[in-house]
Amino acid sequence: MTDLASHDTIRAVSYNDGVLRLLDQRRLPFEEVYLDCRDAGAVATAIKDLAVRGAPAIGIAAAFGVVLEARRLAQAGSPVTVDTLDAALRHLNAARPTAVNLAWALQRMRAVAAQKPDDPVRTLTEAALAIQADDLAANRHMGELGAQLLGDGVGVLTHCNTGSLATAGYGTALGVVRAGVTAGQIKRVFAGETRPWQQGARLTMWELSRDGIPATLIADSAAAHLMKSGDVQWVIVGADRIVANGDTANKIGTYQLAISARHHGVKFMVVAPASTVDMSMPDGAHIEIELRDSAELLSHGGKRSVVEGAQAWNPVFDVTPAELIDAIVTERGVIEHPNAEKMRAMFGAAV
Repeated sequence: MTDLASHDTIRAVSYNDGVLRLLDQRRLPFEEVYLDCRDAGAVATAIKDLAVRGAPAIGIAAAFGVVLEARRLAQAGSPVTVDTLDAALRHLNAARPTAVNLAWALQRMRAVAAQKPDDPVRTLTEAALAIQADDLAANRHMGELGAQLLGDGVGVLTHCNTGSLATAGYGTALGVVRAGVTAGQIKRVFAGETRPWQQGARLTMWELSRDGIPATLIADSAAAHLMKSGDVQWVIVGADRIVANGDTANKIGTYQLAISARHHGVKFMVVAPASTVDMSMPDGAHIEIELRDSAELLSHGGKRSVVEGAQAWNPVFDVTPAELIDAIVTERGVIEHPNAEKMRAMFGAAV
């Protein structure tokens, strides 16, 4: 097995003959349990409940949710059209609001249905499979592009989970880590725990361990102290939405990492596919930030950990201003020190 293959063994989303199989990320790292979704409602629930998460993976799962609805309609003898698919499209789109990949994938599936293909189920299935394949190819290319920026013998810090679990495979920010490790450029990898769902602790550490990449877990609150030590030269994160001026929405805690990185002279890289770019939105102030149930913050491991009567505020994303970002990496290329002019040059008025 080559180094590249050994560092890329996980596929969390797969489709076969009317069944969408999802690795249930709520059960990791101690149980590898798969959910079999057979209708669009089950896919929407899996997205909302974080059984599947990560912006690209959510979009891929939703695309297959449309396929499942198309199959249901066809088996019931109903026409498969944009109108008959509309309820499922709306239900899937409402599952989570911040990641633009979800809406992007559903718009792509809607456009396919609007072409009125002779065999809509087959055509929609091919479209969903293409979204999945394109994402994997994009991730591999982004890994190469991002690794070219790193230098040699560097330490990197990542946040949340941006690997195979969050994508079609290989990953966005973790794709750069995989490529950098394979090339011998990365000396040490650190992962922040990412409260309250602990995606870094539960998922990123599991992925890296599973693929033979040594990593060190840190508490989120230890990041600035780690940067001060000199052991980290790059912070590498993913994104759920990148807007026209280069502002970026990502998992809560990303913004404070960018501030700390700038203070300590550490470079900050955002890695995401072009489907994450939303050129219709002028800046980060317009991004809708998902608020989740405060119980997620008031509990740990399913047990309440905070005194009764306490209140909690639980935004799950924040926005990092473009001026704190050293490089945005997509499969289309690298934008260093992003701004509105550079974003327009690469992505035009809309993606």
